[in-house]
Amino acid sequence: MSNISLTTLGGVRENGKNMYIAEIDGSIFVLDAGLKYPENEQLGVDVVIPNMDYLFENRDRIAGVFLTHGHADAIGALPYLLAEAKVPVFGSELTIELAKLFVKGNDTVKKFNDFHVIDEDTEIDFGGTVVSFFRTTHSIPESLGIVLKTAEGSIVYTGDFKFDQTASESYATDFARLAEIGRDGVLVLLSDSANADSNIQVASESEVGDEITQTIADWEGRIIVAAVASNLSRIQQVFDAAADTGRRVVLTGFDIENIVRTAIRLKKLSLANESLLIKPKEMSRFEDHELIILETGRMGEPINGLRKMSIGRHRYVEIKDGDLVYIVTTPSIAKEAVMARVENMIYQAGGVVKLITQSLRVSGHGNARDLQLMINLLQPNYLFPIQGEYRELDAHAKAAMAVGMLPEHIFIPKKGTTMSYEHGDFVPAGAVSAGDVLIDGNAIGDVGNVVLRDRKVLSEDGIFIVAITVNRREKKIVAKARVHTRGFVYLKKSRDILRESSELINQTVEEYLQGDDFDWADLKGKVRDNLTKYLFDQTKRRPAILPVVMEAK
Repeated sequence: MSNISLTTLGGVRENGKNMYIAEIDGSIFVLDAGLKYPENEQLGVDVVIPNMDYLFENRDRIAGVFLTHGHADAIGALPYLLAEAKVPVFGSELTIELAKLFVKGNDTVKKFNDFHVIDEDTEIDFGGTVVSFFRTTHSIPESLGIVLKTAEGSIVYTGDFKFDQTASESYATDFARLAEIGRDGVLVLLSDSANADSNIQVASESEVGDEITQTIADWEGRIIVAAVASNLSRIQQVFDAAADTGRRVVLTGFDIENIVRTAIRLKKLSLANESLLIKPKEMSRFEDHELIILETGRMGEPINGLRKMSIGRHRYVEIKDGDLVYIVTTPSIAKEAVMARVENMIYQAGGVVKLITQSLRVSGHGNARDLQLMINLLQPNYLFPIQGEYRELDAHAKAAMAVGMLPEHIFIPKKGTTMSYEHGDFVPAGAVSAGDVLIDGNAIGDVGNVVLRDRKVLSEDGIFIVAITVNRREKKIVAKARVHTRGFVYLKKSRDILRESSELINQTVEEYLQGDDFDWADLKGKVRDNLTKYLFDQTKRRPAILPVVMEAK
């Protein structure tokens, strides 16, 4: 009998940041290593990755990292894992090449090269646990599900998937293989839930391709297409539409240039002719009706790039009258408010906005019907809905019960929760450290709630700096308080507040110096407390207050 436990480090009760751990007879199998993009309130944060302390502490037991596909939500945290645990990485040819781009961009692991290319026919025996793979349909070629075959049955992880009968060969699901896995016996299914709360039929990729071609053919001016850099299915459709309508495509971002060139080299993207792609500096040679500008922005997110275009700060492009901004990606819920503001800015600049979601229901994730079909094909004993917000995990659970799964065989996990298979059932077996690790520039994990709170205060109410010099021995003020402020009040109209603030600080310090005890932190705290109360009474604002108390010797 195998010792089996499952732990989720990310990807549950959230979108993105997929990372799951299967422990089998002491060996750790890591399923995906993804990141997610920050929420609106995570000011200044670049990306968010899972807390991987448990993996670092048990690095010697890690058999490998197994990647399902090449999107950031599956491979983006890989450099941070490899920086602490140099373990083998397995994935399809394209997935590995895209993972290498992430790894090479990180100085600490750019020389790492323990990558292993696998495909749907690969089987790897890890001493009793056999790892194999199956083809799935997603918005990037060579997406694979993962099968960990144990003595108790298989652990199956779908990765991101949907079912599309019109998918081309490199995107097509292997239904026969899924049925075979189901016949062999599936102990537990870890299944994508990102679109589980919808029963609406998602548009097929052929329908999406026709819609993109028609939109581009109908527009007489310049077209700026906003897409996610790693959505190669969408990028291929833009290339095909450009060829059909006699346009050239300009790539404006470093990320998309790397990804597209890699995909073309591996023959995962095809060009009708070599002249289809042109450099940004060549745009002036063509008329507006001959151009498609493909914008993905930094880290593959196009929204910020569109904002820069609308205010004339983009490196290559400024939106003008007659431009169509065609958004062929579905913005995340966290970005909806930002997207609305950017749309307004585009119209102010003279452009017109069209979203593909206005015409079609587009998603790379299966709806409830697809999830039920996956369950019927695999016939799992247990289901762990993963990859999605809680409402989506719950909808997945309800969809599973509708096709006959018992409620007690469905578990909606929390981050960090470990479920162990004991005596024929999964039971809670403790928890490990889990949560968000915030990446800000080169800093990893040193941006926490306190820093984010301070950033929020600075962004809303500004900063108030106080400087005063004292002689501690003589118990007197040597240089009276001076105040400086930014982002708090308009100085010319608030001189009285600043003057009274200085007087309050002087009074506070004088009173403190007359006491018997002296502590720098205590003195600064009293200055901060008194000033906070006064400023709030006067303005109903709470700026960040920074007292600087110096000592004269």
